[in-house]
Amino acid sequence: MFRSVRFRPGVTNLAVQFQKRPNSSSISKLQAAFRDPSSPFHIPPGSQGPESDPTAPDSATENPPIDPLKEAREKLIASGFDPASFWEQSIAWGDQDPFQHVNNARYARFFESARIRWMISLGHEIGGPEKAKAIIRGQGIGLILKTLEIQFKRPVTYPDTLLVGYRPIPSDDAVKHDLSTFQVTASTYSLTQRAYVAHSKESLVWYDYDRLKKCDPGEAVRGIISRRIKQV
Repeated sequence: MFRSVRFRPGVTNLAVQFQKRPNSSSISKLQAAFRDPSSPFHIPPGSQGPESDPTAPDSATENPPIDPLKEAREKLIASGFDPASFWEQSIAWGDQDPFQHVNNARYARFFESARIRWMISLGHEIGGPEKAKAIIRGQGIGLILKTLEIQFKRPVTYPDTLLVGYRPIPSDDAVKHDLSTFQVTASTYSLTQRAYVAHSKESLVWYDYDRLKKCDPGEAVRGIISRRIKQV
């Protein structure tokens, strides 16, 4: 331990004094406790102490690893997205482009997959399995996409899995008086990044495929859409 330095005028060398650190008494006490048979720290000669305290809580049990898919589902549900629409999208190597991230055009397909799943659930609610089949085959009165707007938030790279969710939203002034049109929003969540990476806003139109023109689906069907709208 550095203690002092003395300087003498005209003398070129320095006299430096050091003080030796004394042995710590706490170490001696601990060693004595190991040797004392009455001490809880006593370790008999020839034996080995425990690797860990068996009464200590297991951190792995108290804090289990988070399931990224479960976390993603919870986040989408908390944001009002319909679980009946949830679509898991595994990212393939070929989804990337020369800019070294998933090509923007791919997201239109990702949103489409969740939209179709949501439309199937809607068909089941309107008229059961037969209506669900008809609504995605363009038979009778079904749905057709009118507009699609995508907002990109983060680049996605391989490997990753995305979870996409849909929900209808209150229509804006441009379409709220059009009984054939309603609006939906969708979001894409990255399991790797644990964050939203893209959002969409779409307009869907009730369309009579037999007459090839848009139509009013009726008050009952519009009521189903209204009940599915959640204010978030």
